[in-house]
Amino acid sequence: MRFALAIAVLVLIPMEKYTSALIVFVIAASTDWMDGYWARKYGQVTKLGRIFDPFVDKIIICGTFIALVEIPDSPVLSWMATIIVGRELLVTSLRGMIEGAGGDFSANQLGKWKMVLQCGAVISVLCSMIQPQTAILEQVSLGFLWGSIALTIYSGVDYSLAAARIMGGPSESPHSGSE
Repeated sequence: MRFALAIAVLVLIPMEKYTSALIVFVIAASTDWMDGYWARKYGQVTKLGRIFDPFVDKIIICGTFIALVEIPDSPVLSWMATIIVGRELLVTSLRGMIEGAGGDFSANQLGKWKMVLQCGAVISVLCSMIQPQTAILEQVSLGFLWGSIALTIYSGVDYSLAAARIMGGPSESPHSGSE
């Protein structure tokens, strides 16, 4: 369901249906949280879910940032979307290497906060596109956008250092939880 919602957001943004895109994005982002909560609470974590859930998260976030780049007057610039996508590819690759070798490279709290800020950035940017010329919305969206970029870079460095420690010798991963 979240995958279909993600695709809908990616179709609605270029059509300049920002209100609809915002509603669908909020539903998709909130169902991500609910899905993870229910799966853990009722012990229904599956291998497919462990793979498909982060995949859909990346489609929602990376795809939305990419779609926002092509919108005139959007504050999302191509280098920002590249940082978002690059960090996701890096962490996914590191996770695949480490977990493929039998290690644990679960997501940490930093990854969760990164996702929260990225969602906040998307929501605030869409709100500012729905109500252009509203100074407070422009400022809030820029704050969320720059905050999400900074935390994306920081968390990418944190995961890289954790991966280097894990690959460099037998030590326990400082990561726990889900991204």
